[in-house]
Amino acid sequence: MSIAPSSLRVAIVGSGPAGFYAAESLQKAAPGIAIDLIDRLPTPFGLVRGGVAPDHPKIKSVTRVFERIATQPGFRYLGHVRVGEDVTVNELRARYHALLLCYGAETDRLLGIPGESLAGSHAATEFVAWYNGHPDYAGATFDLTQREVAVVGIGNVAMDVARILAKPPQLLAATDLADHALQALATSQVQTIHIIARRGPVQAACTTPELRELGELDGVDVVVDPRDLELDAASEAELAAMEDRNPAKNLDVLREWAARPLTGAPRRVVMHFNASPVALHGTTRVERLTIVRNRLEADGRGGVRAVATDETHDLSVGLVFRSVGYRGKALPGVPFDDRAGVVPNLNGHVVEGAGSQAVVPGLYVAGWIKRGPQGIIGTNKLCAADTVTQLLADVAAGQIPAVRDDLPSIDALLAERGVSVTSWTDWQTLDKAEQARGAAAGRPRVKLTNVAEMLEIVAAHR
Repeated sequence: MSIAPSSLRVAIVGSGPAGFYAAESLQKAAPGIAIDLIDRLPTPFGLVRGGVAPDHPKIKSVTRVFERIATQPGFRYLGHVRVGEDVTVNELRARYHALLLCYGAETDRLLGIPGESLAGSHAATEFVAWYNGHPDYAGATFDLTQREVAVVGIGNVAMDVARILAKPPQLLAATDLADHALQALATSQVQTIHIIARRGPVQAACTTPELRELGELDGVDVVVDPRDLELDAASEAELAAMEDRNPAKNLDVLREWAARPLTGAPRRVVMHFNASPVALHGTTRVERLTIVRNRLEADGRGGVRAVATDETHDLSVGLVFRSVGYRGKALPGVPFDDRAGVVPNLNGHVVEGAGSQAVVPGLYVAGWIKRGPQGIIGTNKLCAADTVTQLLADVAAGQIPAVRDDLPSIDALLAERGVSVTSWTDWQTLDKAEQARGAAAGRPRVKLTNVAEMLEIVAAHR
């Protein structure tokens, strides 16, 4: 089908960075293009709102870019619409020339060890969503009466979890941390936070600024065993070959901490490198964690792999957060690669299955559901632009399917089903309400965490 780009009707599912950046790329290519950005929550911005740590407001300032995108001609926000429940993928595909999936990676990866289902064993993603006020997790509970906690993983999410647990509550009170989390953390009895890293410091996935913040917290000692910083030959070779200087900078920070005398601070962060969890123990809840010492060896591809030794050690932790990666989930009506946890695609164009070359006409992906949970917020800009380039190439080649003009519009369909769709104006109403509540408490905002309450506020201001 041959159609001018400016005449396209495009639906984007997911209002995180990938969704907004995809909209921006389309707008630049075809000003005035009709874009419906669909999200299951009345509030937009995805992990920028629900994943970025509350004490990192500069990172959240990217929402100003998204606000500009949302005010361009042809753009609409359809909030509180659950794709796969309120409307199916096929119903959307029949009404839009192209459907672009940007719904991210919502679930977490399991450790796959005995005892993982015990009470006190959690995904870091749940904890992050809880303290950020995500409605799905506002009612979650975490036993912060435990004195020792383990965080498994050493990416930026693991650093965020450790920092929020260790940070003085009075400093968190100046952020937009969810009220329920602020109250719980104010009475936290956590004293020791163990960070478990499967490989060595060279392979740590966290960025240096995130790592360094742990050592800048008042009332916190960071404990690093100098022996963990003695690099094996394979890690030395890997470090020397790296163009990215972040690992070398991380190593400098860790070496400075290892030489720093302990102060007897009320809280400690203990780093465990070359260690993997092998079992959680307890009768009804987590009481201890067994970790195994790993040795590193060259993997034949320029990196290293961790190989378990016979040396094990128990940590007396009562709370464990696994932070070993996000994972996408299947959406009804869309092919899914269960092994990789992504929608199978070629350059962003969805294909019929993993390894297939057969594309699904008019169906595209961008962001984490396209490439897996990799990169930072800005990485999604290039990722989305690449997918839009593929989409526009299909338009130029006449390979975009026709829409069904004989069907009820998306608005009529959702109204018939009783879906309370929220608009961008409605989000602005919620935004003002949160900021007003925050101003009254001397905070940037107090987040609304209940969808029913959000809808009541919206209805009252229409």
